Amino acid sequence: VQLQASGGGLVQAGDSLRLSCAASGRPAYVGGWFRQAPGKEREFLAAINWSGASTAYADSVKGRFTISRDNAKKQVYLQMNNLKPEDTAVYYCAASGTNYYSPPVKADAYDYWGRGTLVTVSS
Repeated sequence: VQLQASGGGLVQAGDSLRLSCAASGRPAYVGGWFRQAPGKEREFLAAINWSGASTAYADSVKGRFTISRDNAKKQVYLQMNNLKPEDTAVYYCAASGTNYYSPPVKADAYDYWGRGTLVTVSS
């Protein structure tokens, strides 16, 4: 499975962005988004299972970020609203080859990773 994240950019505080993750190759059952800010560890943001019936969110983004997917297009999305300067980071999409019903929140549960897309939020 190969993953390609896109949609990052420079925005102002309060703006919105939608990140996309395109998958190719074998089925990627669980889709997840993580981010890593300079000098910080990689942080879980959101994940969604294959059917879309089960999602998980980090407390830091709950209510502002929404994960969704379109299996026909092999895409997983992260809609980010009301962005804050502390959201500045490189955002990574990830996928698991295991068909979990409850999507995992730990990075080591994910088998495939994209290269990341930079999101910069100015104040």
